[in-house]
Amino acid sequence: MEARPAVDDAALGREAWSVLDANWTGSATVPAPGLYPHQWNWDSTFVAIGLARWDTRRAGTELLSLLAGQWSTGMVPHIVFHPSHSDAYFPGPSVWRSQDHPASPNKAITSGLTQPPLQALALWWVWRHAADRAEAAALVRRLYPMLVAQHDYLATTRDLGGGGLAAIVHPWESGMDDSPVWDAPLGALPAVRYAYRGEELPDSHQDRYIWLALRYRDSGYDGAYLRDEHPFAVEDPMFNGIWLASCQVLAELAPLAGADPGPHREAAERIRAGVLERLWADGVFRARDLRSGRLSPVCTVGGFGPMLDPGLSADRVEKLVGVLESPRFMGAAGYPVPSCEIRAPQFDRSCYWRGPSWVNTNWLLRRALAVHGLTGPAGLLGAGTLRLVRQAGFRECFDPFDGSGRGSRDFSWSAALTLDLLADNVDA
Repeated sequence: MEARPAVDDAALGREAWSVLDANWTGSATVPAPGLYPHQWNWDSTFVAIGLARWDTRRAGTELLSLLAGQWSTGMVPHIVFHPSHSDAYFPGPSVWRSQDHPASPNKAITSGLTQPPLQALALWWVWRHAADRAEAAALVRRLYPMLVAQHDYLATTRDLGGGGLAAIVHPWESGMDDSPVWDAPLGALPAVRYAYRGEELPDSHQDRYIWLALRYRDSGYDGAYLRDEHPFAVEDPMFNGIWLASCQVLAELAPLAGADPGPHREAAERIRAGVLERLWADGVFRARDLRSGRLSPVCTVGGFGPMLDPGLSADRVEKLVGVLESPRFMGAAGYPVPSCEIRAPQFDRSCYWRGPSWVNTNWLLRRALAVHGLTGPAGLLGAGTLRLVRQAGFRECFDPFDGSGRGSRDFSWSAALTLDLLADNVDA
């Protein structure tokens, strides 16, 4: 395990700022140096959340930069590419060909997929904590129409199951790329074989990821194709839990923009009904594969996403917290929160999203606990997350048993969300 000296809150905060400044491009924050040279949707939005209590303007710039890549359909892409690094990441612009699509923005090159619609919650977080309320209100007025368009896109184009929920059409859209939840839907796809130097290479999930992206691209990013032909369509509880929470905060922000909050409240009620009817089983929320009609047999950290809803009933919250604190998750791990239940055959403490702990999902679960007044568990989760970064640094993810860092170093959302957790220590 990587040794690291203990640091106090002030020193940890300075280290976090150093990471964010090093990863800052002037308009956005890349996830990490080297491997991730572009702007990722989820990453950038978590950075804005982390900055909200410290630098309103930079948090706003982060969101504005991301939403500059929004398509006229309302879709907010999962990557906005920096042209100077176009060849530094695969799949890059030559795969997505966004510039060939009439709905894509003129001034940005993007992917053709989206990610969880966390931006409204981030904007609300900025508004809630801003020292300059006038500046924050101006930001709300500027971003509000973009977020409404994003939500309209999800409601009209991504309700592939007809139950009021948004479906993801690629594992990358979940933000939890390698989760075992996608094993069954990916396994149902045809084998993808590539030849190299005359030898046929074995099929892999990564090959199927590219195959799915190319199929969607070649359809012209067509919504009717997604509904009628695209072979991967999953209603994910984390994606929809975030969407529900974002609808609720848009209702709070609507008056600042001179808009009616009613449609956002109605949307939240529709999503809540869909989540309860379609994704609840055996005391947890599970992803639904729309092509097979089956719920995922694997319980992951994504299953706690609907707990972000303050309207979720107390009995369901109690059951979810029981699972979270049980040996299936936190009860058998030294650090919060394993990304896959420990008892599952697919659990792997060393493989992305199949076991390691992540600062961003810890933050979301901490927020979910706080929404329901569970301040004790929320505090323990926050303290455990800070213990991870104190011990191993701002890593991409962490071993849930020994706390060692995994993946990239100097990871931006780990640094930014650490700042948010430290702000609670200051406020206390």
